[in-house]
Amino acid sequence: MVSQTAAPPAPVSPSAPAVPSYAPGELAALAARHGLKVSGARPSLPAYIRQLWWRRHFISAFATAKLTAQYSQAKLGQVWQIMTPLLNAAVYYFIFGVLLDTKRGVEDFVPFLVTGVFIWTFTSSSITAGTRAISGNIGLVRALHFPRASLPVALALQQLQQLLFSLGALTLILLVFGQYPRPSWLLAIPALALQALFNTGVSMAVARLTAKTPDIAQLMPFVLRTWMYSSGVMWSLDHLLQGERVPHAVMVALEYNPAALYINLMRYALIDSYGAAQLPPQAWAAAAGWALLCGAAGFVYFWKAEETYGRG
Repeated sequence: MVSQTAAPPAPVSPSAPAVPSYAPGELAALAARHGLKVSGARPSLPAYIRQLWWRRHFISAFATAKLTAQYSQAKLGQVWQIMTPLLNAAVYYFIFGVLLDTKRGVEDFVPFLVTGVFIWTFTSSSITAGTRAISGNIGLVRALHFPRASLPVALALQQLQQLLFSLGALTLILLVFGQYPRPSWLLAIPALALQALFNTGVSMAVARLTAKTPDIAQLMPFVLRTWMYSSGVMWSLDHLLQGERVPHAVMVALEYNPAALYINLMRYALIDSYGAAQLPPQAWAAAAGWALLCGAAGFVYFWKAEETYGRG
């Protein structure tokens, strides 16, 4: 009969102490006790705003670098910042002003048209840049920890810088066509400030949407083109809405469309023949309302998905 003996227990290394087991709740409490946080977790809204403010120099430098690099491969370089909206205005003048004769009944049509094109380009370029804020900088998002809102804010700032360059060309055109500086030109400052806030909010909302659903970026040119045609860039909404051809609800929607509001406020500020009667009632209040609403809502909407950007 063969005797069976139990195998001796495996020796325990004195250098490998046993690891205690913790329940999930205990692990969370242990991490909190030692000041550990989830990597990439969304901070509170006040903390997020502070982080964004601390990185204001990065935002400014990033916007300037993007603006400088935008036309670095072109022989004319930064001249295209002015040439692009001018060429767009020339094309629109030929098609709409000459072929379709939309200039009929519109005083100072060239300043009217060029102002509309420059101001609309500011909005459309800001929103288009927002569609690439996360996907176009995915390496930066995955490599470094920083508030992701820095990216759409910087790209909106880049478009504002580009507009400021273009305003030099706009001023020259206004002078050539007899629109000389007057006190009302100062109204362009609050109008552009409200438009910049509106653009930034919409850009941030679009940045979150396209980060999750990239196909939206392919639809955006069609959305922007439709929006442009309904904003009175190339024709006078005031003339279009005269009479009873358009239902009242549609008339109100077109008049208080935010892009149309900012364009018309700039025309009111810069063009002598564009008077207050051509603005809808409470135009400044409506423009401010759109800016505050979209600026705040777009920021909060983007912040709520902070921990998801660059993952998956």
